[in-house]
Order: sequence, then C-alpha cells, then structure tokens
Amino acid sequence: MEFYTQSAWLIPIFPLAAFLLLIALGRSYRTTAMLLGSAGSLAAFVLSLLVLFERLGPDAVDYSIRSFKWIVIGDYTLRLGFEVTNLTSLMLVVITGVSLAVNVYSAGYMKNDERLTVFYGYVALFTFSMIGLVLADNILLLYIFWELVGVCSFLLIGFWYARPSARAAAKKAFIVTRIGDAGLLLAILLLFWYMPGHALDFTSIYNVFHEGQSGVMTSGITTFIALLILLGAIGKSGQFPLHVWLPDAMEGPTPISALIHAATMVAAGVFLLARTFDIVSASEAAMQTTAYIGGFTAIFAATIALAQNDIKRILAYSTVSQLGYMVMAIGLGSVSGGIFHLFTHAFFKALLFLGAGSIIHAVHTQDIREMGGLGAKMKTTAWTFAIGALALSGIPPFSGFWSKDAILTTALDENPVLFVVGLAAAFCTALYMSRLFFLVFAGKPRSGHAAVKESAAVMTIPMIILAALSVVAGFIETPWNGWLSGWLSGSEAVETVHGGSSIAAMVASIGVGALGIYLGWLFFVKKSIGSGFMAAKLPSLLRAVERGYYIDEWYRVIIVKPLRGLGSTLAVFDEYVIGGTVRMTGALTTAAGRFAARLSNGKVQTYGLAALIGCIVLIAVIVGRRFWS
Repeated sequence: MEFYTQSAWLIPIFPLAAFLLLIALGRSYRTTAMLLGSAGSLAAFVLSLLVLFERLGPDAVDYSIRSFKWIVIGDYTLRLGFEVTNLTSLMLVVITGVSLAVNVYSAGYMKNDERLTVFYGYVALFTFSMIGLVLADNILLLYIFWELVGVCSFLLIGFWYARPSARAAAKKAFIVTRIGDAGLLLAILLLFWYMPGHALDFTSIYNVFHEGQSGVMTSGITTFIALLILLGAIGKSGQFPLHVWLPDAMEGPTPISALIHAATMVAAGVFLLARTFDIVSASEAAMQTTAYIGGFTAIFAATIALAQNDIKRILAYSTVSQLGYMVMAIGLGSVSGGIFHLFTHAFFKALLFLGAGSIIHAVHTQDIREMGGLGAKMKTTAWTFAIGALALSGIPPFSGFWSKDAILTTALDENPVLFVVGLAAAFCTALYMSRLFFLVFAGKPRSGHAAVKESAAVMTIPMIILAALSVVAGFIETPWNGWLSGWLSGSEAVETVHGGSSIAAMVASIGVGALGIYLGWLFFVKKSIGSGFMAAKLPSLLRAVERGYYIDEWYRVIIVKPLRGLGSTLAVFDEYVIGGTVRMTGALTTAAGRFAARLSNGKVQTYGLAALIGCIVLIAVIVGRRFWS
C-alpha cells in the first residue's frame, strides 16, 4: 500500500495555499503570515518525510499520477501529472526541510521588515514552484515550474527594491538565467519533434535513450539536445560562463540567500541533469563537456572566493564551486555522487548562510575585515558555523567529506586531470573558509562591536538542527556502504564502491583540506605569514581575482555595450524614420483635409474657380500629351 506516495500531489498544495491566503490577507497580518508560511512548509515537510519513508521500503516502485488533460490536438494528447521516484522523494525532503528552516529563521531575522507578509508569500510561492518542478512527470511541466522558479527568484532577490543594487541584481539574475532557459526550451521543442508519438514524459525518454531504441534520432541530434539541456542547467545552477548572476543575488535578504543557494533554485540545474541523465549519457561529447565545465567552475569560483571580503559573496562563490563538483560528477557518470553532494551541501550551506545572517544581524556589516572576536560573544553561532565550515571543507567525519570523497573517487577512476582539479578546488575551499572563520570569530573585535550578543532562539535553533544534519547526513553513503547509490538506481547497496582508489582519494582529500586550514591558521591567527603577502607580490593577480577575473567587465564590453548601441540605433531609426514617416503622413493628411475644407465653404464663386482650374489642368494634360509623347 503506497498511501503517502499516492498523496504526494498534496505536497505542493500546502505552500500554494499559504501563498494564496497571504496574498488575500494583506500586509497587516504579520504574525499570521509567519504562522501560515511556517505551517505550509511544515505540512509539506511532514508529508515529504512520509513519502520518503514509504520509498525506503523494499517493494517501492515508481508511481505516476497522470490525470490532467492539458492539450488535445487530433490524436495527440498532452497530460500533466506527478511522478514519485527515489530521486524525487529525496529532493522533496531537502527542499521542504530547508524551506521550513528558512521560514522559522525569518521570524527573527525579518521581524521588523514592513513587508513581512509579502516576504512569506514569496517564499511560499517559491517552495511550491520547486516542489512542482521536482514532481513533474514530463519535461514540459518541469519547464513551466522552472520558469516560475525564475520569476520567484527575481521577486526575492529584488525584495528590497528600494536599493538600486537589489533592483540591478534581480534584473541580472532574470536576464542571465533566461539564456539557459532558452536552451532548455529549444531542447524540449526538439524532443517533441523527434520523440515517438511526440512523448515528453520521462518514462518515454528513458525508453528511447536508456534502452537504446535505434532509429529514433541521430547521434548529432542527441548531442545537440543534451548540450541544450546542459545550457539550461548552466544558467540555473550558476556554472561558468553564466555564473555572474549568482554572487549578485546576495542583495536579497539573507534567508533568501540560504533558500536560493542551498537546496532550491541553484540545485534545480543539477536535478535537471540527473532527471534527464538518459539523454546526456547518450552522448559522449555532452558528458565530456558537462564534466569539464563542472570541474573548471569548481576551481574557478573557489579561487575567486579566496579574495572576497563580503561574507555572503564568499559563500555565494563557494556555492558556485560546489555546484561545479556536482555537475562534474554527473559528467563523469556518477549521478549518485552529484545527488549525494547536493543532499549534504543543502544542509551545511543553508547552515552557513543562516549563520552569516546571524552575524550580520548582530554587527550590521557584511565585511569580514570589520569583524573579529565574535566567537566569545556568539558561541552558538560560532560552533554551528564551524561545523558548517568543516563540512564544506571536506573534513571527516562531517557530511561534506563523504560526498566530496565520492566525487573525487569517481574522478580518480575516470579522469585523473579532473581529480587534480577537484583536489585544488578542495584546497582553496578549506583555505577561504578558514580565512572567513578566523577573521570573523577569532582575534580581537574590530570596529567596536562591544554590544554584540547571540541571536534569538528562533534563529539559532534552525542552525543547531542544520548543524546536526551536517554531521550525520554523510553516513548514508560511505566508501564501504554504497546504500544511496543502490537506492537511487533501484538496485541493492554494495559493500565496497571503489576499493583502493577510494582510499587514495580519501587520503588526498583529507590532506589538502587539512593543509588549507593550517595555512589559514598561519595567515590569520598566528600571522607568521603576512596577510598582505599576495598583495605585495602579485597585486595585479589579486585585483583580478577580487573582480572575478573581470568576467562582468568583459560581458559589459562584448555584449552589453554593443547591444545598447544597437538599441540606441534602432531607437533613433524608430523615432526619425518610422515615426517620422508616420508623422509626415498624418501631417499631409491633415493639410489635405484643411485644404478641402477651405474649398467647401458654400460660396458659388469658389466652386466656379475650382471647376475652371480643374478644366484648365485637364485641357493642359490632354493637349500636352502630343508634346510629351
């Protein structure tokens, strides 16, 4: 009996109902907004847990709910429905769990905001959109929720729209992600054209691509579709070169940063690759492209994070880097490795963002150079943040170690070059996180934060719960027990996943992580190496890294300015050529009307003169023809 699985369609209904009620109530019901938003997420989380527990049973099978006819064209019928699999049930728990933590945390962080009701309404709509995206049983329905997620992110990033920087960040996120969305839409159109019976459901896609039905489409078309899907994932998950929107998204409230950067919007791209892995894996070129883009993004963003001073931007570039790991894992053929890291990353990255919000709430600055000594005054924040930082740095036994080790092990087996890239990114991760932690919590206070105190329990309790999950979540998959891989693939767990290569990857991962933390301690605590070392030796390189290797500047020169110039040219053409022609036509018509009105004045002599002139002109034309011919 799969009672809860069959009721999975109710999961998105709870946050949707909360959104509709909040919109109907208006802005004055602040306490009600907090309760409704949290209750909607709680109900969705509880039902998601029940679905997951049901899926853990030995007899669980994929369950589809297809009961909505949407489009009927002749013999073709497009249905919309939900599908529950092991992958989607795991994602449901992650999304609703992080959403619940953010809702509870926001009751303290956002309590003085005048638009609190609107905030909770947006969060509820965002949660509904992500749940719908995960449950969708066909790629077109997924795309509908995909776009709704983009709209919600625009609203949340630009929530404080009075700030010019927030408005600019929201527009940037919306425009940049549209590039990837266009790629995904084109992939869907090609699938519709080439799939047998124009089927777009994931079961049919699996049958065509995984089962290798020959003659359906050529390898070139398959590669093209797979690369277009990858483009969609690159845009939504902030991979190079469409990563530029994600750090700027920090202009939104900190709880939104946790929601977007932990388990929801940015994870949608990774989920898309996992959901359509049958298509991507059918093309070796697409797999190679996916793996190398992910690997490059991991090291690229990690080096940028080393030179940032805004606590939220450090964590944002960290998110880009960790998403690179996930994309690289899928490109190397390890869907379970990518999803495993997505699962653990959701908890410790949400924890780190909520911890950053607790710090910002206390000291009213985001610049880590103006902090220091907060560990003695904010002990709960310090300890939970330390757990999140260690998990992110890949230090055992925290969850990030096990998931990162799974990816590095796959890389060592499949592509040693990407293994080295992954190790370099892991070293940078440990170094920038140790820099962040030591500058914020160690040493003496800077800028006179004498009145700093720990955040309220409504903010610290979600952090404590996430810290506990950051410790234990990694044990669902270890080198000696491949339970998660077997469960996701629908097979039994294996005792040993990779053998000797796993041990080598584990030792190397621990080594680079410990080295990064040790160097951070030397730089920022013991100060045996001056923190201005890089600035003195390689100032140009440091400046380039601080500016994100000038990617935004390059886009401004290569894309933005030419497009603005083209727009200005077209505006001038529209104003003076198109508009001028319209205005001239109107003026001539008006003049002709006025002239005709003057002639029709009721005076016989005027009509006689007009008739005479007409006769003269007519005679001149007739007589003159012999001279013109």
